[in-house]
Amino acid sequence: MDTIPQRNEAELDFHHLQVFDVLMTERSITKAAHVLNVTQPALSKTLARLRVYFGDPLFIRVSMRMEPTPKAIELAEPAKSVLNNFRQLRSSHAAFNPLTSERAFRIQVVDAGVVNMFPPLLNYLREHAPRVHVQAIHCDAQHLDLWLESGLIDIAIGSFPSLTTGIRRLPLWLERFASVTRVGHPRIGAAPSREAFIAEKHVVVSAVGTGHEHLCVERMLETHVPRENIVSRVPTFSAAALISQRTDAIVTIPRTLAVSLVRDCGLQLVEPPLDFPKIEIAQYWHDRVHRDPGNQWIRTAMKQLFCREDSYRTMPAGY
Repeated sequence: MDTIPQRNEAELDFHHLQVFDVLMTERSITKAAHVLNVTQPALSKTLARLRVYFGDPLFIRVSMRMEPTPKAIELAEPAKSVLNNFRQLRSSHAAFNPLTSERAFRIQVVDAGVVNMFPPLLNYLREHAPRVHVQAIHCDAQHLDLWLESGLIDIAIGSFPSLTTGIRRLPLWLERFASVTRVGHPRIGAAPSREAFIAEKHVVVSAVGTGHEHLCVERMLETHVPRENIVSRVPTFSAAALISQRTDAIVTIPRTLAVSLVRDCGLQLVEPPLDFPKIEIAQYWHDRVHRDPGNQWIRTAMKQLFCREDSYRTMPAGY
């Protein structure tokens, strides 16, 4: 049995506590390393330092998870409190100048958003904030609110109705859905009948576990299209569309992405004969960073670039 070295009085820093906090959430060194954008060996080294400092294993491997010890559970709330206080102190006094800032903004967004939003966003940054970076992050629904609260994500873009406590939102546009096929599809034209549509093979984008409202579109396809006609499920919209380009399969994706891919990839736009719901796409952020100058700036930029007020009769106030 491994022994725990005697406590070392060397001071911890913000990064050590952040690693501890993320491990408490993820219960996995691999996932925590991904969240923090560090290598697994580097994270393991930090965990070793934490174990020495507190004189406790902190996390014990049980099956495929790292389960916290009683000591780790005891430390969880104090560590989170220290982290939150530090972040509030930093955001309260940190000025933000977009022309000189080298800040990296981490944005939770599905691949459809990356394809449609990042090109105009990067062009905007080139002119207004040439040293600012943006990173697309994928997070499952279970942890999205925690990542927003902790600052691991600056903003989230999409449709996440389960995000409530402590989360603010600003609607950007109403997303509609369309289908795409390869050009020259032998049976499907731009406006197929309901019978012809459901009789074809479909590739479905799976939203299970993401918390994204695209799940309702997935469920509607499952209701109307025979099971044997759903030939594949894939995790991203762009991958599904490229599959349709090289096969006879139909793919149903957000209309904004469909229009872009029809233009750029030579696909055929198909009006699906099913009454798919419209989905509200919004940006989300935690109340803790509501007054952070940098977060305010990136939210304003996103609103300026992507808010389509014609999608709504009225825009909500007070956000």
